[in-house]
Amino acid sequence: MTRDAVLETSLGDLPVRRGKVRDVYDLGDRLLLVASDRISAFDWVLPSGIPDKGRVLTQTSVFWFERLGEPNHLLSTDLAEAGLPAAIDLAPLVGRSMLVRKTEVVPIECVVRGYLSGSGWKEYSRQGTVCGEPLPPGLRESDRLEQPIFTPATKAESGHDENISFERMADLVGLETAEELRRRSLDIYQRGAEHALERGIIVADTKFEWGWVDSPGGRRLILIDEALTPDSSRFWPADRYEPGRGQASFDKQFVRDWLESTTWDKNSPPPKLPDDVIAKTRAKYIEVYEILTGQSFAWK
Repeated sequence: MTRDAVLETSLGDLPVRRGKVRDVYDLGDRLLLVASDRISAFDWVLPSGIPDKGRVLTQTSVFWFERLGEPNHLLSTDLAEAGLPAAIDLAPLVGRSMLVRKTEVVPIECVVRGYLSGSGWKEYSRQGTVCGEPLPPGLRESDRLEQPIFTPATKAESGHDENISFERMADLVGLETAEELRRRSLDIYQRGAEHALERGIIVADTKFEWGWVDSPGGRRLILIDEALTPDSSRFWPADRYEPGRGQASFDKQFVRDWLESTTWDKNSPPPKLPDDVIAKTRAKYIEVYEILTGQSFAWK
């Protein structure tokens, strides 16, 4: 392995909130998002990290923020602009940090599905719907949908997000906001999926997060968190796509498969990952970054 995984960062006395992957530092009028190398599976953060995973997530998001041109929260990836205390070692933060605008986060995961997979497939196979919306009969697992669908979910601090109907979303955030988020999420998905397919990758589904900011023209919604990464999306190699079954994917597949092969009960702390699983997972994350962006990963 080229380097150790960064499981946690520390920036002195700066206030921090830690999610499953990101350490979020409050800089007053801005935030510093630091993507660690933590990896989660089956609702557990694993004791082993994947070296450079946080860099892949950050650099992939930066690529999409720039390519899509969608108003977003990214201010800079230059740590010098964060004004951090001189005593802090910046080396572990390089490549995995984004200086971003503070927003009022919309408490909805804006999920877009172009293919029938995951929890959407499970619901459809039971009752012919996804998030309560009926789909045509006779669809198979991994089938491409005639049109991408918007299937919101409530954000969960831990555990699974809960799929909700569009009507429920409108009750939570207001109809006008719900309609704007649906329209913009579908648009970004379609543009991103077209680029990815040109590079040989199917974006089966993805999720976006949004936040409100004040601007001279009034409050507006901007894209926040991450965009079209292997943590927030289901990426499939197009040359191996075959509907009617689950697909090979560019994400935590090696980790999930190994955990499923153990005696771990998913209710107690998970075991450490073996070195070969860590190495294969790291390589898969880097591979999808390089395919999508056409750029060589700088931290090989």
